[in-house]
Formats: sequence, structure tokens, C-alpha cells
Amino acid sequence: MLMISRFLFGPFRPGIEALRPVLYRIAYAWCHDAALADDLVQETLSKAWMRRAQLREEAALKAWLVAIMNHCWLDHLRSRRDFEDVDDWQDELESGAETPEACCNREQVIACVRAAVARLPLGQRQVLTLVDLEEFGYAEVAGILDIPVGTVMSRLSRARARLKDLLNIAMQQPAAQPALRRVK
Repeated sequence: MLMISRFLFGPFRPGIEALRPVLYRIAYAWCHDAALADDLVQETLSKAWMRRAQLREEAALKAWLVAIMNHCWLDHLRSRRDFEDVDDWQDELESGAETPEACCNREQVIACVRAAVARLPLGQRQVLTLVDLEEFGYAEVAGILDIPVGTVMSRLSRARARLKDLLNIAMQQPAAQPALRRVK
């Protein structure tokens, strides 16, 4: 009994606290809204805490939390009722962000990549962030998003190709020139 309570209460809280920034990064990559990302993380942690007895392996904590957050995200999208069926938005939901300007320095490159990722359809954005940024395996992502592994692979392939195209377009655009005014 001591070992079970130590597992449930001991490492669980520090484990979820350590993963809070990771969850926020993922949530923000999915929704591109800081307040909504905070809400998703908070709801995820609340649900995880209530269901902590369901976690069987401490090593699976990160994937388990991201899976809970995916369900919270889907619930949020369903509540907006922009689509009658969740599958309808898989390849259609895009951010309204404008094409990024040419990138010159590190901050601009980061902003350029973030803007390009934001323009990806939601399903592709989710898979790309989980595989390429958070380094989950294909099988883990399939379990988190509750989709087949083949779908993970095809979405990832399409996301990478689209991201490459968006970044190529962004790099070809001339940098915005600062407005100069004449002073006498």
C-alpha cells in the first residue's frame, strides 16, 4: 500500500509540474492562443489529477497527459460548433495568420516557422508538433490522437511538405522596408 500511495502521490505531482511547459508548448502550437493554451493545460492537469489512479506506468506520464489534452482540445472544438463532425475540420481548420515576411535573424526565423506551422491544418499541426518537436514515436502519437499509425505517417508527410512550401514562399518575399519620413 505504501508503494502504491507513493507512486500515486509522490512522483505524480512533480512529474506533472515538470511537464507543464511541454503541455503549454503543445497546446499553444495547436490553438495559437495563449489564454486558450493556458486553459487547456489547466483542464488537462485537473483531469489528470482526478484520474491519476488510471496511470499504470510512470514512464508513460507524458503521453498520457498529452492524450488527455487532446481530448480537452477536441471538446473545445466541439463546443464551438463550427463543424458538425470533428472529422470535417481535420484538413480544413487553418489559422488566419498572414504569410510571414522574409526572415533575417534568429528571432525572425523562429517567428517565420511558427507562423508557417500555424497555417497548417490542425491534424497536420498536431502530428508535426508531437513527432518533430516533442519527439513522440508514431505509435505514441497514434495512441494520443486516437488515429491509426498510417494516418500519423501520412499527416506528418503532408505537414512537412506543406511547411517546406510555406517556408520557401516566405523566404522568397522581400523583407518589409521600414517607412521613412522626411524631417526638415
